[in-house]
Amino acid sequence: MKIVFRKTKTNYYSIVSLISAIDSRKLDVDVYIESSLEEILKYPEGVVVAYSFMSFDYERVKKEVKILKEKNYTLIAGGPHPTADPEGVLSMGFDYVFMGDGEENIIKFIEGFPPDSGKIYDGIKNRVSLDHYPPFDVQREMFMPVEIARGCPFTCGYCFTPYLAGRKVRYRSIESIIHYAALGVKKGRRIARFIASNSFGYMSKDGITPNIEAIERLLYGLKKIGIEDIFFGTFPSDVRPESVTHEVLRTIKKYVKNRSIIIGAQTGSKRVLKIINRGHDLETVEKALEVAALEGFTPHVDFIFGFPFETKEDIQETFEFVEKIIKKYKAKIHAHTFMPLPKTPLAKYGAGVLTRKHYKFLGKLSSSGYMDGYWHKQQDLARTVEKISK
Repeated sequence: MKIVFRKTKTNYYSIVSLISAIDSRKLDVDVYIESSLEEILKYPEGVVVAYSFMSFDYERVKKEVKILKEKNYTLIAGGPHPTADPEGVLSMGFDYVFMGDGEENIIKFIEGFPPDSGKIYDGIKNRVSLDHYPPFDVQREMFMPVEIARGCPFTCGYCFTPYLAGRKVRYRSIESIIHYAALGVKKGRRIARFIASNSFGYMSKDGITPNIEAIERLLYGLKKIGIEDIFFGTFPSDVRPESVTHEVLRTIKKYVKNRSIIIGAQTGSKRVLKIINRGHDLETVEKALEVAALEGFTPHVDFIFGFPFETKEDIQETFEFVEKIIKKYKAKIHAHTFMPLPKTPLAKYGAGVLTRKHYKFLGKLSSSGYMDGYWHKQQDLARTVEKISK
């Protein structure tokens, strides 16, 4: 069997995870990666073409699938959007859809085992253990941040993660992380970043309270085997404000290179916090920023702007809260525009709407160096997502 993975700007981590799983089992399959439709079309008919995509990729993928089906390729799909709408993705022309966790099911597909029902491999009902699969592909030197946890116990109304990855958090063991990091060091990989919905919740019993012992064992172990630069609590992960404590920051400070941490706030409106079901209040956010600043970390705070149900008062409260934390804690703002992701509780409200006040406020913050993010582009993407969320 030959499989060609369609690589895009947003799915590299996903395809590395899948290819790593395939290579770890030494299956009789040839794996290729291509970054354009034109390159894929050079392969002979009958080759399997694999897509992993998000909802804002829908229109582009739909156009490519139409062309590929005319050439009789076998098409398979996984990732956030296929998990949210498997039947809709099959109707696009895909032969099989993989929902949720993909590692075990991509192996079943290659070995010739059919789905339990129809054309859908269900990785939601049958979740995988992270320790059963490598975090990256040492053989191909395809490295990525180590996924130390998968799943999220919270149900924020705008987020698809609890459905895609499950509400029960699964952790990769310290021993597994150290083992693969050491293999990476032998290949010259001396940097460590992590993927988790809340990195300070690693090995936590409740998903919130930091397990200081486990975090220190992990970071100490990485340093011991030769990792030079460790980034923890920063991209591509973030931190729940409830998990920011003096103890955890003092612990990681001994090992990490980063002196900023990404903290999710999402809004400065008390009313909106409740609607989006964040599970914390503004006082908790501010306490986290205070602790971070006192421990010598710059808080980099996530905000979502343009919730369609915001009132003028909500918007003003958020602006005032943002100004307050910049002045008081020297916070940096990472701005997003609300996107109505399919199957999320807030999808029914439609695309995010940025007013003139938003543009004026966000533009001022950007020009003064206090804010970054792709909020401009995300407003257009939100409209694209809205069309397929209804």
